Amino acid sequence: MHAERQAYFDLVTQGVGTNEAARLVGVDRRTGYQWRAMEPGRARIAPRSSTGRLPSAGIRPARPSVISDRFLSEAERLVIADRLFEGVTQQAIAAELGRAPSTISREVRRNRHPGSGVYRPYAAQDRADKRRARPKTSKIAACPQLRDRVQAMLQEKNSPEQISRRLRRDFPQRSELHVSHEAIYQELYVQGRGALRRELTEALRTGRAMRRPRRQAGRRQPRFTEPMVMISERPATADDRAVPGHWEGDLIIGKDNRSAIGTLVERCTRYVLLIHLGAGRSAEHVRDGLITAMTGLPQHLKKSLTWDQGAEMALHHEFSITANLPVYFCDPHSPWQRGTNENTNGLLRQYFPKGTDLSLHSPEHLATVAAELNRRPRKTLGWDTPAERLAKILETDRVATTP
Repeated sequence: MHAERQAYFDLVTQGVGTNEAARLVGVDRRTGYQWRAMEPGRARIAPRSSTGRLPSAGIRPARPSVISDRFLSEAERLVIADRLFEGVTQQAIAAELGRAPSTISREVRRNRHPGSGVYRPYAAQDRADKRRARPKTSKIAACPQLRDRVQAMLQEKNSPEQISRRLRRDFPQRSELHVSHEAIYQELYVQGRGALRRELTEALRTGRAMRRPRRQAGRRQPRFTEPMVMISERPATADDRAVPGHWEGDLIIGKDNRSAIGTLVERCTRYVLLIHLGAGRSAEHVRDGLITAMTGLPQHLKKSLTWDQGAEMALHHEFSITANLPVYFCDPHSPWQRGTNENTNGLLRQYFPKGTDLSLHSPEHLATVAAELNRRPRKTLGWDTPAERLAKILETDRVATTP
């Protein structure tokens, strides 16, 4: 095939089209494309003129190999130009190159000649190389008017997202004044940009001088030394609320995070138990409080406990063994997985307002509040009270076990 390959490149250098050169040599056109892609040291054909003809002069040297497979190479742009000239659809070109149709359509739309509309591969490659060049001047730094407007709105305590949205609404036809909120954050936090004054970070709601990186969900570190059992493994009987004994738990926090009350609610009956923690909410306090609260319950009302991944449950395994009650943990940032408990905590804030010292409430007072809440008729229970529902379950169990 060496002779055919040499003859093919001789024809291409003379200005013969790719398909025609392949036909004259007696090889498939795809073979010609592969030869061009595999021979970076060979001369490349010049771009087509507006009439579609290939000039014999102006041959340009080959470019170095592509930076990454993510980007279209010069060889692929040559294929695109040839196939478009032949009238092949963009979908067919995408299939031939193994690219997404949107990649081809975007490439043609961005890089075709603005006047004639002809796609010229070498000009397209030049534009792509210039766009890829780093470092780039940011949009805010390049437009003083945009910079001044962003700074003025930041001084008025507008968030970057509010600034971005407002500029687009106020100036819909002026794309030079459109900027994303992420670009504004970059100008404030990335060292060396300098388009926005550094002290403007104080106008942000967080007031941070440095950006706090977000940890990827897949890189989340284990919270506890003992492995957690996730809510996905909780028995299916807990989901439909038909079987009593499945509990949800959490803490309500007092003033300055220095006090707390433990809350437990049964999913089927909405029955509430409150745990006195006083001024301590360490893992030891929570473990002991949960054990005390659950000790007096019959075993058939101790099927599971669902909690979030708070540090107060670091000793969950000790509680689970002592109380003979499995503990299941919610996914991160998923409070709806304990929706009954979240709703109950909202009701409890009527008795324990935010910003107050919860250590002032005695165990007796917590029992009184829980009893009052358990006597409150609930719409979701057909206007029964949680206490009435629990009493019915206990009475049914008593009758069933009576000889």
